[in-house]
Amino acid sequence: MTTPADPAPRTSNIHVGRGEPLVEITDVQKHYGEFQALKDIDLTVNRGEVVVVIGPSGSGKSTLCRTINRLETITSGTITIDGAELPKEGKALASLRADVGMVFQSFNLFAHLSILDNVTLGPIKVKGMKKSDAVALARQLLDRVGIAQQADKLPAQLSGGQQQRVAIARALAMQPKVMLFDEPTSALDPEMINEVLDVMVGLAQDGMTMIVVTHEMGFARKAADRVVFMADGQIVEEATPEEFFTNPKSARAKDFLSKLLTH
Repeated sequence: MTTPADPAPRTSNIHVGRGEPLVEITDVQKHYGEFQALKDIDLTVNRGEVVVVIGPSGSGKSTLCRTINRLETITSGTITIDGAELPKEGKALASLRADVGMVFQSFNLFAHLSILDNVTLGPIKVKGMKKSDAVALARQLLDRVGIAQQADKLPAQLSGGQQQRVAIARALAMQPKVMLFDEPTSALDPEMINEVLDVMVGLAQDGMTMIVVTHEMGFARKAADRVVFMADGQIVEEATPEEFFTNPKSARAKDFLSKLLTH
């Protein structure tokens, strides 16, 4: 985990309490057999808001993230995206996933396709976009994430940080309403982490709705509107970054932060 110098907190694009709810999670429970991974989860993310989810390993952060586009099913409760409840399967679920971009720890790029083809595949196959339009959009997005010159290469020819930026561009190409990031920098070498975080900060500043599971506290301070702290499958605490990092309310959060500060 990197420990960058504390950046200035995000102040130019605050969305807490503004705009309508985009993601609503109500009384969600998730069991794996006898084990309960998510307990009594209630969380609303407003349009344009950046929510960073942090907590110790095994706290349910990634499980929560993956339930929002139904990569993980829930045992009970409801999740709605832009007013529509998550469908269980079929075309409706595929349509919803087009509205919910996701970037994983691993890049999951198609090794045999060029970078450009990786980014255009979804818009052409899923959204029925004309190839010329998809190519134009892909080139624009690759430029946005700083790798336009890599468009004709194969994934194996790129660094890990570059591949993760391709994965972000690929998710953005579907023109999603919300972006989910599940530990997007955890598989990267330390020198590559900031190049990915810089892209994510830019998205936040542009007003993209984002839910980010991460251990990068510098990003949480800089880009988040709200920090959600999880432990033992529950949301223990929610606050602005300033409030959370300077005055955590719960003993679990205080213990978590104290361990970060001593390493």
